[in-house]
Amino acid sequence: MKNKEFWKGAVAGALVVTCIGTGVFAGTGLAAKGTALGDRKCTSKLAYLEELIDRYYLGDKDEEKLQEGLYAGLLYGLDDPYSRYYTEEEYDSENSSNEGSYVGIGILMEKNKEGGVKIVECYEGGPGEKAGLEEGDIISAIDGEDITEDEVSDVADIVRNSDKDSVVLTVHREGAEDAMEITVPVTDVELPSVFHEMLGSKIGYIRITQFTGVTGEQYQEAFDDLQKQGMEKMIVDLRDNPGGLLDSVCDVLRKILPEGLIVYTEDKDGNREEEKCDGKNELRIPLAVLVNESSASASEIFAGAVQDYGIGTIVGTTTYGKGVVQSIRQLSDGSAIKLTVANYYTPKGNNINKTGIKPDIEVSLDTSLLNKNKDEITHDEDNQLQEALKAVEKEK
Repeated sequence: MKNKEFWKGAVAGALVVTCIGTGVFAGTGLAAKGTALGDRKCTSKLAYLEELIDRYYLGDKDEEKLQEGLYAGLLYGLDDPYSRYYTEEEYDSENSSNEGSYVGIGILMEKNKEGGVKIVECYEGGPGEKAGLEEGDIISAIDGEDITEDEVSDVADIVRNSDKDSVVLTVHREGAEDAMEITVPVTDVELPSVFHEMLGSKIGYIRITQFTGVTGEQYQEAFDDLQKQGMEKMIVDLRDNPGGLLDSVCDVLRKILPEGLIVYTEDKDGNREEEKCDGKNELRIPLAVLVNESSASASEIFAGAVQDYGIGTIVGTTTYGKGVVQSIRQLSDGSAIKLTVANYYTPKGNNINKTGIKPDIEVSLDTSLLNKNKDEITHDEDNQLQEALKAVEKEK
């Protein structure tokens, strides 16, 4: 690409790079051209709107939030669903999600109606689980400080910003008469994105929920474990996987594809960048890949490559259709912008934007299962999974 240092490693989700500018509009050329923000009419209109706010608005105005709203509005004006502006806090959250790790105690929380926060999930092997926290526990205080009125984001900040190596949680558990105090280490937590199990004696099943910075390593661990258990055929489940990092999906595909092109991107100037596979770890067992209408971006790169090389059977419904790449640029004040910077193409040169990938075997999830939480659907009643099982069982 022309600005390779700027956009290298771009995402079917995002890459972080540092901006040396002093603000969101630095170096954009808009002021010099006199077209948008540099136009006197625009400046005058903004001043008039602020005057109206000062004169008539009933509430108190927050200058910082008004400014953030301007920046967000500029990106919104692109009319691109994937380009957006992030405040510093939003960027930190987005970056943690992409990296697949964060500083914390390894639990997923939600606001509890009666006060405090409720633990929805304890990540397997995480500090919370090891310390004895359980799903359903209610946390009402941290280090003796009441958090019953705090929002989940505030509670997360208290833990993340603690200057101690651990936090003491006041925990209420169903069936226990008294509250408990549980000390939990605050450390780096790796978010699970790969889950695996054997289906019968020969078929390995791997579900990838998102392609983060740690997915490649987690995939390899899952694959190795399934091989030890005698896997002779494999199903990869990408249903409801929204995508993630381009580098991450390429890392996984390098453990599957033969030698050749994985995916290539082209920017607005026609500059092309390619991701390739050396074929040294080519998968040589029957493979099926499950997809649905919520399989997007990096998931479609995965399915598209498998389909183009003919090394596996794609099963499910037509994918989302996100054939463009975004990259994130961090600004000097900690905020960031995400911009769509390129189209991506499957090995055979297909751009699937707004069309998606059509499965080799089309099968919709049974209507009786649509209102169920996906974690409540058993393998036996999952008719899409059953079709994938049939597909790999036919192959030798």
